[in-house]
Amino acid sequence: MFRFLRRFRKDEGGQLAIEFVIMVPLLFTVFLTSVELGIYSMRQMWLDRGLDMTVRLVRLNTGQVPDHDDLKDMICERAGFIPDCATSLKLEMRRVDPRNFVALSQTADCHDKSQPVLPENAPTYITGQEHDLMVLRACVTFDPLFPTTGLGFDFAQSANGAGQAQMTAMSAFVQEPGN
Repeated sequence: MFRFLRRFRKDEGGQLAIEFVIMVPLLFTVFLTSVELGIYSMRQMWLDRGLDMTVRLVRLNTGQVPDHDDLKDMICERAGFIPDCATSLKLEMRRVDPRNFVALSQTADCHDKSQPVLPENAPTYITGQEHDLMVLRACVTFDPLFPTTGLGFDFAQSANGAGQAQMTAMSAFVQEPGN
């Protein structure tokens, strides 16, 4: 028995297989996380771009702010890389008093695609009056590319009950007086 244990201790066969089994899943996790982060960053950039360009258009076209669906369509038109933008984007617009500032809540009002849209879950969308400071927040939910690995797993665990990740973008503008 002691001779067998001595021989077993000195034998180095299979050493590379153990390192392979430990390191390859770690390397694949890092690789898949970097791909997921790259896609997430690109989607966030497109959402910010779409929202900023739409708010700029609203500011320059003084008078009337488009309703929720029109504004949503304008953002989706300019945010090219957001999958299923028309059904996954939800807007929240509120009037903010600059002299008595109250920030929006930390949790964004996002649409859970696994739940039906009910009238009481309608977005908070108030167009405001002339010279009002308006804050517009867009929230998009999406399915992670790799929901069981790395960052995608973290997205799926921390988001809504459907395992979808969410991202938000905010912008502000002053409601200009009509012509």
